[in-house]
Amino acid sequence: MEEGTENEADVTSEEVMSETTDTPVEEQNEGAQEENSESVELSEEQIKINELEKELENLKKENAELNDKYLRSVADFQNLRKRSIQEKQDAYDYANTNLLKDLLDSLDNFDRTVEAAATATDAKTIADGVTMINKSMVSMLENKYNLVSYGLVGEAFDPDIHEAIGKVDEPVPSPVLKAVYLKGYKLKDRVIRHAKVMVSMPDGSVKEEPNAENEESNADK
Repeated sequence: MEEGTENEADVTSEEVMSETTDTPVEEQNEGAQEENSESVELSEEQIKINELEKELENLKKENAELNDKYLRSVADFQNLRKRSIQEKQDAYDYANTNLLKDLLDSLDNFDRTVEAAATATDAKTIADGVTMINKSMVSMLENKYNLVSYGLVGEAFDPDIHEAIGKVDEPVPSPVLKAVYLKGYKLKDRVIRHAKVMVSMPDGSVKEEPNAENEESNADK
């Protein structure tokens, strides 16, 4: 009975040794591998986190730079707009500066004429002075500013440039200017003031003579 008991005790001891030595080693190896794997995963995640943090910092810097450039552009645009408005206003306010400077000589001559008229005994001298000033002013306006007057008695009436304020039937072949009450003016080719005129209208007693162009046209037909 005792021997059997000892054998059973020996077997039990080996089993115990097997259970306490072999199995725990495998489990320890597996645990170590899991710990190493988790450590690697954590390291990779940390690297990604660091990269993302760097990228975020770079994006923040780029955003700050772009925002600064935007604010500078807005400020430059506002300043440019203000200067443009001011320049336009100045151009409007002082557009006639050159013309007025050129008219100053004529104004000075008129002042001298008025002063001379106060003590003049010869009216013709005053009239000649005024005529001279008028010619000088007209010449300046025509030559330097392309301002041309028009409207003379006997000219053909043109409703595009003449304003008829009266008419009278007369023996004329076509409408002509009988009287000019107010001269018209053109700036280059544009009418800036229509001439106010009296018009002589055909009364039917005189036939209009065909012009050379009409005669050639009829001959071709």
